[in-house]
Amino acid sequence: MAILGVLLDIAGVLYDGEVPIPGAVESIRKLRASGLPLRFVTNTSRQPKHALLNRLRRLGFDVSDDELFTATEALADHLVRNRLRPFLLVHPNLDAEFAALDKDRPNAVVIGDAADRFTYERLNDAFRLIVDGAPMLAIARNRYFRDADQLSLDAGPFVAALEYAAGSEAILFGKPAPAFFEAAMIDLGTAPAETAMIGDDVEADVNGALSLGLHATLVRTGKYRAGDERRIIEGGDCAADVGDAIEAVLDKRP
Repeated sequence: MAILGVLLDIAGVLYDGEVPIPGAVESIRKLRASGLPLRFVTNTSRQPKHALLNRLRRLGFDVSDDELFTATEALADHLVRNRLRPFLLVHPNLDAEFAALDKDRPNAVVIGDAADRFTYERLNDAFRLIVDGAPMLAIARNRYFRDADQLSLDAGPFVAALEYAAGSEAILFGKPAPAFFEAAMIDLGTAPAETAMIGDDVEADVNGALSLGLHATLVRTGKYRAGDERRIIEGGDCAADVGDAIEAVLDKRP
């Protein structure tokens, strides 16, 4: 079946730090010129949506507000719809994303990449709430991310620790959660078999998309590590970078 829409991860796929991946800006322009709709999907939980948009635009990428889907935004919407009062175990940069919510007497735990806020005291407070019945809502559960020129722990290990201690499973809002992919595809107006996903995380981006019936390609940039391609489940591809991945997508357009 022909590809009718494209989902792209951003960090490690379009840029590393403050530097675009070579050829990425031009490749996105070429993809737009083809007429295929695209959406940018990210689990990043250290930056709010407006900061991500500003970075993309500063680096030369033409992105509209409604083209960027963030896991943080999806989780915040869930809190509002369900009138939940969150205990926030998140990065300070995300505080403003939850500023309008009532946080007195919290009845839900929100966990992201909290960095230095991952203290014993705060993790223990979150644990006690979860044991008492509060749902654990995870922005994402990525194992690690690329920070400058090296890998750093992401939220996933801390989510797993709380799950183990409390005997409770986190509700996931970012990739590979089906609802996150489905929301982006609804916006694209495409079915899974008509949609391509391009990312640098073999678990969250590629295998998550493949398990839902999307096409998916792992790029060898960003957090990619040698041998990751051997972990791709059946049906996935691997490309040198986003430019090569987009060329392969364009070969499958109508």
